[in-house]
Amino acid sequence: MARISFSYLCPASWYFTVPTVSPFARQRVAFLGLLVISCLLLLMVVVDFRHWGSTSPQDRQYERYLARVGELEATNTEDLTLNYGLVVDCGSSGSRIFVYFWPRHNGNPHDLLDIKQMRDRNSQPVVKKIKPGISAMAETPEHASDYLRPLLSFAAAHVPVKKHKETPLYILCTAGMRLLPERKQLAILTDLVKDLPLEFDFLFSQSQAEVISGKQEGVYAWIGINFVLGRFDHEDDTEVLGPQESVPGRKRTVGILDMGGASLQIAYEVPTSPTFLPPEQEEAAKVLLAEFNLGCDVQHTEHVYRVYVTTFLGFGGNFARQRYEDMVLNETFTKNRLLGQQTGLTPETPFLDPCLPVGLEDVVERSSQVLYIRGKGDWLTCGEMLHPLLSRANTSQASLNGIYQSPIDFNNSEFYGFSEFFYCTEDVLRIGGRYHGPTFAKAAQDYCSMAWPVLSQRFKNGLFSSHADQHRLKFQGFNSAWMYQVLHKGFHFPYNYSNLQTAQLVYDREVQWTLGAILYKTRFLPLRDLRQEGVRQVHNGWLRLSFVYNHYLFFACILVVLLAIILYLLRLRRIHRRQTGASAPLDLLWIEEMVPIIGVQVGP
Repeated sequence: MARISFSYLCPASWYFTVPTVSPFARQRVAFLGLLVISCLLLLMVVVDFRHWGSTSPQDRQYERYLARVGELEATNTEDLTLNYGLVVDCGSSGSRIFVYFWPRHNGNPHDLLDIKQMRDRNSQPVVKKIKPGISAMAETPEHASDYLRPLLSFAAAHVPVKKHKETPLYILCTAGMRLLPERKQLAILTDLVKDLPLEFDFLFSQSQAEVISGKQEGVYAWIGINFVLGRFDHEDDTEVLGPQESVPGRKRTVGILDMGGASLQIAYEVPTSPTFLPPEQEEAAKVLLAEFNLGCDVQHTEHVYRVYVTTFLGFGGNFARQRYEDMVLNETFTKNRLLGQQTGLTPETPFLDPCLPVGLEDVVERSSQVLYIRGKGDWLTCGEMLHPLLSRANTSQASLNGIYQSPIDFNNSEFYGFSEFFYCTEDVLRIGGRYHGPTFAKAAQDYCSMAWPVLSQRFKNGLFSSHADQHRLKFQGFNSAWMYQVLHKGFHFPYNYSNLQTAQLVYDREVQWTLGAILYKTRFLPLRDLRQEGVRQVHNGWLRLSFVYNHYLFFACILVVLLAIILYLLRLRRIHRRQTGASAPLDLLWIEEMVPIIGVQVGP
């Protein structure tokens, strides 16, 4: 029988089949893994970048809203990281002390301290007032420290004892002290500096008790309102508006108008670039312009502000009415003598006052002279009669009383009106808030033309604001006409100007000039925190530089990852070609080895 057998010359591995993965497959798996990891890293960077550097305006507005809500809560005096400061406003009729506090500085040299008014356990502002004004100590300056003792004792009871020695105290005197002779001012301040440190441990020195000028008071008020509105925040994605268009990330600041009973004040930012003026106007401009740096370092010139600020004594609502009555009385009596008339001498022949409501009867007395008046209710005529009281010069660069006024870019500006600007629009007319000239003029004219009995009945029916009283009803026509003339004729505001907001409170709180004062006085304190926490600030600064202030780093990360992927793909391609080129002779050898050897054996 013949036996036939087949055998193959195969490698040993062919006898034991083990599944293997080619090098190319392993490279492909590694590439996919790298791609997934790169995408995840990019996603994390994008999320962080958007979180730190591109916070939406809605998010920032919500954060500010939460901060404002927190300001209305009681101050946590157990928090040892909080710092405190005291400002005493020594005015003409009385003195008030304000207690402020702020947390540790956030380390950003662009930001001011986050100063807020302290609130007690009942969430009420920590403030106390005493009367009369400190100028009453003019003849007994040795009692000035006794006069302020109740205020400082009040503050000492609210500020934690452990914080007294590091709590700065500023005593700032205004109008009442300005009227005193300089030697009497110095005597009062000297007593304060000498005696107060003996009883209280607050941080207090000679430079922290002073009589400030009206210009300083106006600047502090301007700083306070812009701080509360967040106009000193510096952000890269902020739309730059206003005079400082060359400063990146700088917001447009607001101007202020404040009309009290005795004085009127205006303050607004002007460009820092020099303006060529005639010699006489240039000298006047230097007196009325205040340039200051709110940065924590004098080298940070992006924080320099240049503000025009002027105070007009005698242009407040009450003083203006007195000046108007004096003018009317003198003119009427002069005409009576020249023309032989009897106007205003008896109730039957009264002077018809266009600034008072129709039918309202009143009497003006000056020394031995008596003028009987009766309201006529002619608001337009009233405004014309007020022109001489503005004391304007015949030049476009002059405002009230012939004072130089720095030009205002009305197309790119914003103002807030306080005190009489708010009372005139809201208490009776009930149109406070966004000011519109024609609407205000129409409402004021309609009110002034009403009969006095009708207005009185409306007042009894509660149709006016709860803050309105008989005095407001009586002089609303005059006050509204005076405000209108001051704004449009005196300060040259266009009649259709739409960026004036009349207000009493900002974010539900009264903004005092003392807030601006302590902000200015403490502007260098952040340097101390920056030096004490250098390591942390460098780390935070690197994060801020990486994800907020340096967008190029973000794009560089993307470029590096993409370049790495491209290079990796090219390398895989070369490996694949190398493997493909080497596979041809290997296949030939494999075929040769696979040829079977057929043997035929013939057996018995």
